[in-house]
Amino acid sequence: MDLQQEYKKRLLGPEEAANMVKNRQTIVAAMAASEPPALLGALAQKAPELEGVRICTCLLMRDYGFMDPSLQGHILNESWFFGPWERKYYGEQMATHLPNNLHEAGEKKAEKDNIDYFWGTAAPMDENGFFSLSLGVTYEKIMVEKADTVILEINENLPRTLGDTQVHISEIDWIVENKADLVELPPVEPSAVDQAIGDNIADLVEDGATVQLGIGGIPNAIARNLVDKKNLGIHTEMFTDGMVDLFAAGAITGSQKSLWKGKMVGTFALGTSRLYRFIDQNPAVEFQQGNVTNDPFVIGQNYQMVSINTALQVDLCGQVVSEWLGGRQFSGTGGQADTHRGAQRSPGGKGIIALRSTAKKGAVSTIQPQLPAGAQVTLGRQEIDLVVTEYGVASLKGRSVRERVQRLIAIAHPDFREELRKEARRLEIW
Repeated sequence: MDLQQEYKKRLLGPEEAANMVKNRQTIVAAMAASEPPALLGALAQKAPELEGVRICTCLLMRDYGFMDPSLQGHILNESWFFGPWERKYYGEQMATHLPNNLHEAGEKKAEKDNIDYFWGTAAPMDENGFFSLSLGVTYEKIMVEKADTVILEINENLPRTLGDTQVHISEIDWIVENKADLVELPPVEPSAVDQAIGDNIADLVEDGATVQLGIGGIPNAIARNLVDKKNLGIHTEMFTDGMVDLFAAGAITGSQKSLWKGKMVGTFALGTSRLYRFIDQNPAVEFQQGNVTNDPFVIGQNYQMVSINTALQVDLCGQVVSEWLGGRQFSGTGGQADTHRGAQRSPGGKGIIALRSTAKKGAVSTIQPQLPAGAQVTLGRQEIDLVVTEYGVASLKGRSVRERVQRLIAIAHPDFREELRKEARRLEIW
């Protein structure tokens, strides 16, 4: 095979790729920092000519215009995980949610629907004809295998990552070249409350543990509080800048890991250019598909696995809401259920749910007697292990409802504790 000739044969422009799309077809686009900007922009231009097209995305990082309300009936965005743009257009009936557990999201979509097109991104082809899917293989590799037509947007700014990210040119139908700046997500500076939560969680993480972290003020505070730990491992859904800090501090070695010893394992990356430089051809970093990293059975094989996720609300029985706010879909389940369940299968493992004790500048308690009507529960009460706020840790596993009520009120904001007690009695929760 003449690799360069095969490459040239597959080249086309983004507008040509969008023109291939027919009425009532389905497109799956790569997620977050892996999304293909040239292709998605071209779809917005083509959209007025189309009818009934569905595009499946996950955490869109830009507004490309294909969810404009004027395009109703032309394009519908089905999203596994809402970001600001999906939330914005949800009320306009231009976006809908795909409930899922991350480890099976791609496979289930491919089982239920014919995938006409997969649009992804990749680092340039190497001398052996391989592209690197770079910043994510959450469901992208599955779609390369399942879609009728595979189009990759090649960006020379993308890092070349190692693990299960390699795709050969023989697996690709078409190639679009687009040198573009990478999406960056600057770290959120932790507040004093976040830092207090981080302090409480750091006490729960032992030397040698394998850790899963998310992104935001609370996870960043947790990372800062782990810098003095020894021989931590990483088995995570998302690679973040906080993990670069921990590696640089010597806290991460992976020497005690049961799986992929010495490797930081994840399925996608989202952060700053510093993170992207760190993962570029780094043998300490291993990308695996989401159906591997997030399989609770796989997670549970790690020694002392600690899953740390954030939530928006918890009721007094322990039900967790992490994706529903103000009567609407806010984000998605993502990998929270996967990692929380998996960690508790692990020898010495822990599942931690972290949240600030109040919202709306202290006006509302995030620990509620009952969840609001219609709230979508991310984790049932029977699954909850540890809940952490800035006021302490509530251990719920194996505890009665009465004990749960008492323990959760003890870590609620002091301004709301008496009210919570009164409501618990009135509602006869315990």
